[in-house]
Amino acid sequence: MRLIERIRRGERGFTLLELLVVLAIMGMLAAIIAPQVIKYLGTSKVQTAKVQIANVMSALELFRLDVGRYPTQQEGLEALVVAPSTAPNWNGPYLKKDSALKDPWGTAYIYQNPGQHGEVDVYTLGQDKAPGGTGEAQDVGSW
Repeated sequence: MRLIERIRRGERGFTLLELLVVLAIMGMLAAIIAPQVIKYLGTSKVQTAKVQIANVMSALELFRLDVGRYPTQQEGLEALVVAPSTAPNWNGPYLKKDSALKDPWGTAYIYQNPGQHGEVDVYTLGQDKAPGGTGEAQDVGSW
């Protein structure tokens, strides 16, 4: 019992001042780091959209090799996942899941055939779902 009493007497907690200093330091670190993390998360969605569009364009090329043409505007990008009745040589699916046809913000990629920048265009309008923009709201396309 004497040993336990000696340990208890030697134990000390943190003072209120020590806790306030630690909280102030943590608050300053959060104020400096949080904007950088938020900025990084925004650019990562744009980068993800670029990679996904490149994958969709590769799948479109495979479709073209098998069928002899790109999907029509009416068939859309869904022709990469489900065989359209107008494509007898379809040898897909060219994309594993139809979730690959949605951008990181949950909106379906826009497909244009004929495209304005190439034979076909695949793009997203970004987070704001409006043409133009910068940062996370910028348009990301296959061109």
